[in-house]
Amino acid sequence: MLRLFYVVAVTAVYCSTAWATDCSSAPNTERFFPASWGIDAANTRFVQSADSQINAQNVHRLQLKWAYGLSTKTPRFYPLVTSDTIYIGDGENGLLALNRESGCVRWRNSDAAGGAASSIVGVATDFGPTLFFAHREKGVFAIHAESGKTLWQRGTESEPLPMYSGSPLVADGVIYLPISSQEIGLSMLPFYGCCTTSGGMAALDAETGRQLWYLPTIEEEAQVTGSHYFFVKKWGPSGAPVWSAPTLDRQRGLLFYGTGENYTAPATETSDAIFAVDIANGKRRWVNQFTANDTFNMACVAGGANCPEQEGPDLDFGAPPLLTKNSQGRELLYVAQKSGAVSALDPLTGNQVWSQQFGRGGYLGGIHWGLAADTQRGLLYVPISDFPAGLDLSAEPTPGLYALSLDDGSVQWFAAKDFSAQAREALGFWPGLSAGIVAADGIVVSGDLAGQLEVYDAVSGKILWRYKTARSFITVNGREAEGGSIDAHGPLLVDDLLLVSSGYAGVGMDGGNAFLVFQLAESIDGSGSEPE
Repeated sequence: MLRLFYVVAVTAVYCSTAWATDCSSAPNTERFFPASWGIDAANTRFVQSADSQINAQNVHRLQLKWAYGLSTKTPRFYPLVTSDTIYIGDGENGLLALNRESGCVRWRNSDAAGGAASSIVGVATDFGPTLFFAHREKGVFAIHAESGKTLWQRGTESEPLPMYSGSPLVADGVIYLPISSQEIGLSMLPFYGCCTTSGGMAALDAETGRQLWYLPTIEEEAQVTGSHYFFVKKWGPSGAPVWSAPTLDRQRGLLFYGTGENYTAPATETSDAIFAVDIANGKRRWVNQFTANDTFNMACVAGGANCPEQEGPDLDFGAPPLLTKNSQGRELLYVAQKSGAVSALDPLTGNQVWSQQFGRGGYLGGIHWGLAADTQRGLLYVPISDFPAGLDLSAEPTPGLYALSLDDGSVQWFAAKDFSAQAREALGFWPGLSAGIVAADGIVVSGDLAGQLEVYDAVSGKILWRYKTARSFITVNGREAEGGSIDAHGPLLVDDLLLVSSGYAGVGMDGGNAFLVFQLAESIDGSGSEPE
């Protein structure tokens, strides 16, 4: 108990001296990390030892360095780090550059009010070091990384009601921008004629934002299919949004990405599917559909008139495809769906090599936000949520983290989450793994919906370190902060730091506004993790 008091006291003294509103100075922009949402363009979510010092031998030394109180309880940014700066999205405060050591604000960009809804990436352009991210309504922002000045902001004009939810991939002077549709939410309005738009993928010039090409997920135009309330027209086909970051295959000249459900009937063959398109012109190479006749929109949640007559299970591909080699050196495309299905595909043809089913799935997963791979160990890491909603609840849930063979999908280990009534009462929420995960040298890092941040041994699945983030924090900016469900993009490893946003007020989840920075340190209590 005395030891716990000492840890809390030291943390409080440090944080009180670090409170600051501004510490104006230009960030060091010689090196940005990570390069994309998926750490690399192949979306492996694996951090090389050159980019992270944290491993299975020292992870027990992680301690909270500082906490920042966000202005939103549903943070959706994935941070970007340099040698002295951490870039984050802070709701109506826009994009912020924080001092890496103390958390004070170097600059703010209020043009991006509403915040970054995606990962933040940094690349060199003719303007100098430039940040790119997606704003939910406004499209892509390009911001000068040193000054915080907005360089340009662009969306697509190819869709009338676009929503920018997925993280853009910036590579070789091109921004690949996933497109969803606002009609997923507009469908809840009973007098709205739903629905006519689709998702898609846009390619923009990274220097100017000029659109190079656009490929809709539904090429045929919507037609009137009926009506309700006698005069409100029903339309279709629609939907098939692209919710997540694409994957780049430079060798084959292909871009891979997944789609979601159709919003209205008739269903198309491009919903709940994986696309492969030519990066030069945006032409389809192949499309592989995994769930047919999945028609669903938010009116179904509210019992609204725009819900399709044949309501589907809403089994998006929310997790980006992952491209890597198996132990035989064969490159495969690994895809995972909210149904709980994990499959390996031939990247040239889209043909299935193997497929496995884990958990019962549902609209929060199954697999929701993303996988990770350790090619050296031949392992694919699969987080399962199995949140108790959406599908047949008579099926047994299996929330937890799976390690699969990259060769055939066989289970190498499974770290189950305790979802008993007693555990859920103690935690306050369902402990499934919905957020994206990240792997590094001998470890896998995940956050669960109950707010637990955990580090697993890559070989055995044993938990090496745990920190409960669903608590109150003293913050460096003086704003009250409460942690909550860890969802969306999940944790990031860089150098000797572990970063995560705690709190996500999604569908029934536990909202929170804590952005947390952990660092390797000499342990006070011998473990590095705080007693719970």
